[in-house]
Amino acid sequence: MQQTYQYGWLIPFLPLSVTILLGVGLLLFPTATKKFRRMWSFHSVLLLSIVMIFSMNLSIQQIYSNYSYQYVWSWIITNDFSLEFGYLIDPLTSIMSMLITTVGILVLIYSDNYMSHDQGYLLFFAYMSFFSTSMLGLVTSSNLIQIYIFWELVGMCSYLLIGFWSTRPLAANACQNAFVTNRVGDFGLLLGILGFYWITGSFEFQDLFEIFNDLISNNEVNFLFVTLCAALLFGGAVAKSAQFPLHVWLPDAMEGPTPISALIHAATMVAAGIFLVARLLPLFIVIPSIMNLISLIGIITVLLGATLALAQKDIKRGLAYSTMSQLGYIMLALGMGSYRSALFHLITHAYSKALLFLGSGSIIHSMEGIVGYSPYKSQNMILMGGLRKHVPITKNAFLLGTLSLCGIPPLACFWSKDEILNDTWLYSTIFAIIAWVTAGLTAFYMFRIYLLTFEGHLNVYFPNYSGKQKIPFYSISLWGRGVSKKINKNVRLLAMTDDKSYSFFSKKTYGIDRIDDNGRNMTRPFITIPHFEKKKLDSYPYESDNNMLLPLLVLGLFTLFVGFIGIPFNQEGVNVDILSKWLTPSINLFHKKFTNSTNWYEFLKDAIFSVSIGYLGIFIAYFLYKSPYSSLLNLDLINSTLKALPSGPLSEKMLNSIYCWSYNRAYIDSFYKRSLIGGTRALAELTHFFDRRVIDGITNGVGFLSFFIGEVLKYVGGGRISSYLFFYLSYVFFCFLIFFITFLTYT
Repeated sequence: MQQTYQYGWLIPFLPLSVTILLGVGLLLFPTATKKFRRMWSFHSVLLLSIVMIFSMNLSIQQIYSNYSYQYVWSWIITNDFSLEFGYLIDPLTSIMSMLITTVGILVLIYSDNYMSHDQGYLLFFAYMSFFSTSMLGLVTSSNLIQIYIFWELVGMCSYLLIGFWSTRPLAANACQNAFVTNRVGDFGLLLGILGFYWITGSFEFQDLFEIFNDLISNNEVNFLFVTLCAALLFGGAVAKSAQFPLHVWLPDAMEGPTPISALIHAATMVAAGIFLVARLLPLFIVIPSIMNLISLIGIITVLLGATLALAQKDIKRGLAYSTMSQLGYIMLALGMGSYRSALFHLITHAYSKALLFLGSGSIIHSMEGIVGYSPYKSQNMILMGGLRKHVPITKNAFLLGTLSLCGIPPLACFWSKDEILNDTWLYSTIFAIIAWVTAGLTAFYMFRIYLLTFEGHLNVYFPNYSGKQKIPFYSISLWGRGVSKKINKNVRLLAMTDDKSYSFFSKKTYGIDRIDDNGRNMTRPFITIPHFEKKKLDSYPYESDNNMLLPLLVLGLFTLFVGFIGIPFNQEGVNVDILSKWLTPSINLFHKKFTNSTNWYEFLKDAIFSVSIGYLGIFIAYFLYKSPYSSLLNLDLINSTLKALPSGPLSEKMLNSIYCWSYNRAYIDSFYKRSLIGGTRALAELTHFFDRRVIDGITNGVGFLSFFIGEVLKYVGGGRISSYLFFYLSYVFFCFLIFFITFLTYT
C-alpha cells in the first residue's frame, strides 16, 4: 500500500506535461503543432484520466484502511529556519482530487467541441492543463507555504481563462476584477501564514496543529493576535470562494468560455477556499470567535446569493449567484463544525453545478447558431423559451441538475442539503430560518431559469417562434435604431429586455446605457426593428454534438447516484455510511465524530420540511412563469390583484424595489465603484496634483530662482566703480534701517 502512496507526487505533475509540450511546440514547431491540434485534447484527457484512476485507487484505500500518508523533503535548511516540500494524502485530499479530475475530464471532452472553431484552441488546452496542475498541487500540499504557491498559480490561471477572449472589453474587465479582488484576500492569507509561523515556528499542518493546540491549552499565546491571524487566513478563503463581501468577481467571471465557468464554479477554483477552511479547521475550531465568523459569513452569503439570483436574465450569471449561495451553505456547515455535511454538499453540488453549467453552454451554443443572435443575446433567458423540443437531451440534463439543486429526492443535493438544514436548528434558530427560507428561494430561481429557457410557450424576441413548430421568424435587434412598441397586448417590452430600471407595474419605459466594443455609450430604445425587419430566416435551435452531450449524460448519472454515498446502512448494529468511513482520519483530528446515526424514521421526518419548501418554491416559479396566470403574460391581472389588496408590505413599490435591488446586485458593486474605485482615483488625482504642483514646483522654483539670481548678478558685475559704490551704499543703508527699527522696537 505504501508503494502506491509513494507515487502521489505524480498527481499534480502529470497534467503539467501537456502545458510544457504545447508551449515548446508552439514556440519551435508552430505549424505542425497547429495542424495536429485535436491530438492535444486527447493527450490532456488521457493524462488527467490516469490521475483520476490513481486518485480513485487512493480513495478506495482510504475508505477501507483509514490511512493517511505524508512525504516531505527538505528544500531550505539553516540554523534558524527549515522549509520542507512534500505531499499529503488523506481523505480531504482524495475527495478533492476525485472532484477535480472527474469534472476536469468531462470539461475537457466538452471543450474539444465547444472550442473547436476558436483560434485559441491550443492555448485554451494549455491553460486548462496548467489549471488542473495548480489545483491538484494545492490539494496535495503538506504545508502552508506550498499551499500559498499553488494558490497564486490558481489565481493566475483563472485570470488567463476568464480573460481568454480578452479582445472583448467585458472579458478583459472581468479577469481584472477577479484578479484584483482575489489579491485582497491573498494578501490577508499571506499575513495570516506569517503570523502563525511567528506563533508556532512551523508551516507543516500536523506540527502546526499540535503546537498551536498546546499553546492554547496552556494559555501561552495572545488570543487577540491569534484571532486576527486566523481571520486573515479565512480572508483568503472568502475571496477565493466568493463569499460576502468579496463575491463581486464571481458573476463577472461568466464572460469567459462556458467550460471555464463550469470548471471554476463546480469543483476547482471556488472550491479552493472551502478546501482551505476544511484543511485548517483543526486550527479554527479552538477559536470560537472565528467559527462564529465563518458561520456568519456563510449564512449572509447563502441569503445574498439567493436573492441576487432572483432577477438575473443572463443564464450563466444566475447560475453563478446560485454557486455563491451553495458555497455559503458549505461555509455555514464548516462554521458550525459539521465537517461531514460540508464535504458531502461540496461533492453533490460540484457534479450538479457542473451539469448545469455545461447544460447552459449547450443552450448558448445552440442559440448562437441562430442568425440575428449575438453572444450577448444568446445568454439572455428572456429571449429564449420553448427550447424543450429542439434540445431534448440538454433539457432533460438541465432539469435533472435543477431538481437536484432544489433538494428534490432522490437526487444528490437533497441528501447533503437536508443534513445542513437539520444541523442549523441545533446551532442557531435564526440561522436555521434563514437557511430554510433560502432553500425555498433556491427552488424558485432555479425553476425560473429552467422555465424561461425551456418551457416558455411564447418568445417575444421572435414573434412567430413558439418552439412548437418550425416556421420562419423575423430577426429583431436590440442594437438597431427604431421606435419601441408592444408586440403583444398582454406583454410589455419592459419585461423582455435588459433594463436597469425594471418595473412589473409601471407602463413607463426607461433608458438603458450600453457600452459597445469601442467603449462608446449606446443608449437605445428597448426593442427596435432595423431596416431588415422583413427578412425571413430559416435557422433554428439545434441539439449539440455528441462530444458535448456525453459529459452531460455522465454528470447526470453522478447527479442521480452520488448522493447515495451518504446514506446510512446498518453495520454491526450501528448506522454508518461510506462517506463517514472515508472521512474518519480527518474527523479524528477534531476529536469529534460526525457519524450519521439517525434512523430512517427520523431522517424521513426531517426531510419532509426541506422537500416541502423546495416544492413550494417550484410551485411559485411555475405560477409566475409557466401557468396561465404567468406574470410574463398577464401583468395586468397581477397588477389589478395587487391593487385590490389592502395597503401594506405587499405593494407595487416594494416589489419593484426588491426587483431592482436584486437585478442591480444589491448595489454592492455600485458602492465599491464609488467608494473604493472612486476613492482610489481621487487619491491618485490628489497625489498627482501634489507631485506636479508641490514637488515639481519646488524643483522648478529652485531652478528659476538660480536663473533669476544669475541674471541679477550679471548686471551687478559690470566692472563699473559707480555701480559697486551704489550697491555698497544701498546694502549699508538697508542694514542701518534694520538696526534702527530693532532699536526703536526694544526701546
